[in-house]
Order: sequence, then structure tokens, then C-alpha cells
Amino acid sequence: MGSIRPWAVPIVLLLSSSLGACGRGRPDTEWPRFVERNGRHALIVDGAPFLILGAQANNSSNYPSALDDVWPAIERLHANTLEIPVAWEQLEPAEGQFDFAYVDELLRQARAHDIRLVLLWFATWKNTAPHYAPSWVKLDNARFPRIIGKDGRIHDALSPLFQETLDADRRAFRELMRHLRAVDGDRRTVIMVQVENEPGVYGSVRDYSPTAEALFAGAVPDALTAALGGRSGTWTGVFGEDADEFFHAWHVARFIGQVAADGREEYPLPMYANAALRDPVRDQDPMSYASGGPTWNVIEIYKAAAPALAVLAPDMYARDHATAVAHFARYNRKDNPLLIVEIGNDAEFARFFFHVFGNNGVGFSPFGMDFTGYANFPLGAREVNPQALEPFAVLFEAFAPVARDWARISFEHPTWGVAKPDDNAMQTVALGRWTATVRYDQWEFGRSEWTWLPQEPSPLLDRESGGAMIAELGEDEYLVFAQNARIEFALQDSAAANGVIFDRVEEGHFTAGEWVMDRVWNGDQTDYGLNFTARPRLLRVTLATY
Repeated sequence: MGSIRPWAVPIVLLLSSSLGACGRGRPDTEWPRFVERNGRHALIVDGAPFLILGAQANNSSNYPSALDDVWPAIERLHANTLEIPVAWEQLEPAEGQFDFAYVDELLRQARAHDIRLVLLWFATWKNTAPHYAPSWVKLDNARFPRIIGKDGRIHDALSPLFQETLDADRRAFRELMRHLRAVDGDRRTVIMVQVENEPGVYGSVRDYSPTAEALFAGAVPDALTAALGGRSGTWTGVFGEDADEFFHAWHVARFIGQVAADGREEYPLPMYANAALRDPVRDQDPMSYASGGPTWNVIEIYKAAAPALAVLAPDMYARDHATAVAHFARYNRKDNPLLIVEIGNDAEFARFFFHVFGNNGVGFSPFGMDFTGYANFPLGAREVNPQALEPFAVLFEAFAPVARDWARISFEHPTWGVAKPDDNAMQTVALGRWTATVRYDQWEFGRSEWTWLPQEPSPLLDRESGGAMIAELGEDEYLVFAQNARIEFALQDSAAANGVIFDRVEEGHFTAGEWVMDRVWNGDQTDYGLNFTARPRLLRVTLATY
């Protein structure tokens, strides 16, 4: 199986569509939106870049009675955003009869806790299935047909090819977005909406119903041909062995894109689709993952089919460092912000915080963050309790005061980020004329290669979380946020000077966008590099030569 050539697709700038004045006289520039400049992205909320320090509740926590178990976890985590489902079945239990009681109560409680919301629209597809659709949809195969496999077996997943299904989903989503604009348009508690959840189909590459077969025998749509810069023809003629998967991806994306476009007509919040992932490096049989979802090999198809979606976001449960970083790279693109709306909640996933926000990511949200008693092990932690949240909470708490400033800086300046690798190997990052080497095997004092000093293994080796984020502030000046690591700086050209020295290392914070120094690091704190312990620190570093 191949991927579509990214160079064949026109670059899409993720600026919100201009929709004129929106509700209560507010211009559309005040709505949350994504922007792109020089290949860097920002999520604009209340007129300024914003980072989602998020938490996604469990799937069935989307009822008022469960919220008492959600807020304590959000507060313990020091999150600024809650991701939580709104199910079609609870919004429209009977056709044409809408109930917004849960949405209104959720908004009320989120405002009371000073938390932003990302709503997850569980409708036609939730992990490819219609289980969150109302009974009048999911039990009526005649009106809302399911996918038929190549073997003639009827699958659980609804087909994306039938207008009746699309129209019903669109009508319900329009009602939700219309209601949100009426009750939250002046508050912007909700900053983004996910449309469907991990769409596609397992166990069949596509729909093989008579309707599907007729469409598959026809020509590739002109809109897709134009977007890919390829030749016209049938699906098999244009895409060969990938034709089945690409056909399904186009139609799933078109379906989601039309739902999103209808919703944005009512209330133009940014919208995204999330992906159950395929292998980020090796070819993989589409029968082994959710075929038709926004996997990396069909990103260009989704961009062409669903322009109303601002982002395609990976749901990341790979525990090993190499696979996780490869997944991030697939979705961190000039035409797609890196937004991690779902990541495992076990301790070892916390380290990827540094990679995401150090590489211009706009959000990071571990999944299953509530105290309802459910744990999705082995994808996540064995148990979700205050102790299990600690690896994430210590990062969120330390980073929250600087999140807005980092969002602004990472939109305007180059940034870099690394997460602790599985083998604790050192990592070297090129910073223009400088390099930064990040190590995970050192005590705070001295160097491990000193034979005259008794040595023991560093405790950093056993710590699951660790990493570093570096932002360029100006010539020879950097902002550094790190944990459980030593950072050493050197010149790219070692012959360019006699030696390297720290001109100044300040630990501090931002107030109203201005840097405020709390103390200066020197002596033991800088003689062997910058040593970061389990307590994350923020430093402003000025480098010099002599």
C-alpha cells in the first residue's frame, strides 16, 4: 500500500473561513480559529495563541451524573481544557426532538471551573461504529444502510454512501452548533469540536454494496483529481492496489466534511477529525486498521474532501519512543497543526509532552482522565487515581503559567523538543550556530566519565518522564523548559571560538507577556550543563563565547 505524494497537493493555509459578522455583532475574527505562518501554527482563542493543556474524559462520562467524577481529575491535572463527548443519542433520542439539557449543564459547570471545552460529536461513527447514534438510526438498516463486506457480510459500521444517513447526522449537528452559538457564542467556553470519532471500518477495506460498486466503477471525482494533480480515470486505474482504501477514505471524508461544513455555517468554531492510526513507517494491510479514517497515507484525500476540517489529529497509544515520534511527524505538517487530542494516560506517555509542544504542537490531552473507576489498560494506566495523574500533573502545573507565552513564542520563533528515548540515549538538537545535547544519565553534579569520583547510576535512568523544549528568543538567547535531563550547549563549529560560556541563566516566569527573573543560576547549577530534576523549570539562557 502506498501513500499519496505530499508534494502534489496545494498548500492549504489553516485560516478560518471568512463568514462575515457572527452573532451579537461579534466579528468572526473573535471566534477561535487556527492560523498558519511560515510553517508554524497557532490556535487563536480570545485573540491570542492558546495551547490546549487538555484531558479527555472516558467515553461514558458524558452525563451530568458523571461530571462529579470528572472535575476533580481535571483540577488535579491542572488542565485548561476538557474534551468530552456529546452523543447523538442523547441529543436527539427521538427523530426531530432535541434535548440540550446535558450540553447546558456541561457549559454551566465548565464555566464554574474556569475550564474550556472541546466537544466530541459521537454520531454516525465512534471508533467506526454507530453505537452512539440514536436507536431510530442504528437499528434501521433499511433507512441507514451498513457497510457490506466483500464476502457479503453486513458490518457494524454505517456506510458513508447514503444520503439519508448524511442528512440525519447533518441536521442533528446543525442543531447542536446553532444551540451552542446561542448559549455560548458570547462566552466561547467551547473552543473546538471533533466531528465523529475514529471513523472508517475494521474488517473490510470499504463498502462493497451494489451502491458502492456502481460508484467504484465510475471515475475518480474531479475535485480529488484536481487536488492531487493526477490524471483522471477510474479508481483502480488511478490508484491501483490502493483504490479500495482511497475510495473509502474519500467518501468518509466527504461525509464528515459536509457535517462539519453545515455545523460551521451555524457557528464557525474550528473542527477536526481524529484518527485510529496505521503503522507510521511500514506498509500495513488496511484490513488491520480502520480503513477510510484519516490515517497518514490519506491525509491529502481528507484535505481535498473535507476543507471544513481545520485539523486531522492522531490518537496516540504507541508506548515506544520511535513509533510515537514517527506518528507525530506524519501529522505535523505545513497544512496540518500537530494536535494530540488523545494519548495514553500511563506514566511513560507524559514524556511526549516535550516533543509535542517543543515542535509547535497546539494541544496535548491524555485520555480517560476522570475518577469514574474505568481504566483502559493496556492502552493506558492500570488504574486512574490522583497518583496516576501525577506524571502529567507536574508538567501541566509548571507549564500552565507560561502556556500562553509559549504559544505566542512558538508561533513567532523556531522551537525544538525532545522526549526521553526508551534507551536513555543522548539527543542532539541543531539550533542554528549552536547545538543542544540532552542527556538522561547524569547526576546534577559532575560528569559520569570522571573516574576519580565514585559513581552510581543516575536516578534519571529509571524515571519514565523526561525531556526538553527549547525556543529561540533571539541571537544566542533561548527559552528552555525541561525535566529529568541535563542540557549542554556547544557551537556547531567548534573552531569558531576558544570556548563556550553561559553569559546568563535566569529562572523566571512571564507576567503580562514580559519576562520576570526569579533567580540566576550559576556555579554548581551551570558548571556541568543545565540540570533539570523531577521538578520542571523554565530558564532564559544567554550563550556566549570567549
